[in-house]
Amino acid sequence: MKSSKMTGPVPKFVWCVGVTLLFLAGPLSFGAPPAIAEGNQAERGVPYLTLRNVTGDTDPARFYGEERSGLTAGRCHIGQRRLDILSPVAKAAPFYIPEEILRVAAVRPLPLDQVLDSLEQGADLARPVLYTHGFYIDFEKGCRRATVLQENAKLQGRFLWFSWPSDGGLLNYIHDEADLYWSVPDLASMVAGLEKRFGPANVDLVGHSLGARGIVLAIHDVAAQYPEVRLGNVVLLAPDMDFEIFSRLLPRIRPIVSSITVYVSDADRPLALSEQVHGYPRLGQAGNAVERLEGVEVIDLSDLQVQSVTGHLYHIYNEEVGADIDQLLNEGKHAAKRRNLSQLGGNLWRMQRSE
Repeated sequence: MKSSKMTGPVPKFVWCVGVTLLFLAGPLSFGAPPAIAEGNQAERGVPYLTLRNVTGDTDPARFYGEERSGLTAGRCHIGQRRLDILSPVAKAAPFYIPEEILRVAAVRPLPLDQVLDSLEQGADLARPVLYTHGFYIDFEKGCRRATVLQENAKLQGRFLWFSWPSDGGLLNYIHDEADLYWSVPDLASMVAGLEKRFGPANVDLVGHSLGARGIVLAIHDVAAQYPEVRLGNVVLLAPDMDFEIFSRLLPRIRPIVSSITVYVSDADRPLALSEQVHGYPRLGQAGNAVERLEGVEVIDLSDLQVQSVTGHLYHIYNEEVGADIDQLLNEGKHAAKRRNLSQLGGNLWRMQRSE
């Protein structure tokens, strides 16, 4: 059983990691949040797969814990928004917290086949999108943020959230890295299984931060074990991964995917700190030699208004990013055909701020 407690002096690198996590954790944001679609509030939420333990707690926000466990599935339900209560305060304050207006109302475990059946019924042309979160994300926070991403990118009906056992603890980056690596074989098996069920090139993959690293490693695992598998679009949002390692793995993963899109920014403060901790630039930072990434489309978001204090959560805070993902995954458009993008180089585009 892993422990989140530390005794004795805290090493300097752990403090660096803690600061990184603190930036990632910061929920404050500048400006207005993305619009959240109205509708039947009882139906809001996301289907999930998780490797977390069941705690036995009656509070749905603590239904799953941080310990490693076998794969289970179900649906996380989001309760009534408190927007009417928060709006007067939000308008008067300089900060706004889009995912904080949500709460986890219920968690309903379901058989895996039943969850996948619902995707077959709801997905446009049976093309599911498997999303993996980053670090310092407990189940409750992950459910809220996955719901906002699903709505910001208009992925309802085809969205499936994979929750690995991140601690959700401030100083537990090292634990989270270990738990991510432990989860990769299950993630790879699920990716291969979804391709078998939904067909070649019909499974899209999205990962954020450390979860994007997990997606890349899982695809690499799939390519080694099942070279006949063909996946759809791969979207890496603020990937917390060594740029050079990604460039070395790329030739092995690119042949089995339809496209790879990487979102980067020069305002991503957690990735700048992660570079200091690891000693090497991260894939999600702007300014890397992306022309070396053959077959990868890189979208630089540095011109966008920084909506989150960290600059790391643009996938849920910026409408422009949600609209771009919508065009990519729902309309099948490459960067050259999408709105609000201007080409800077052979495979590099810069996103323009919406008026």
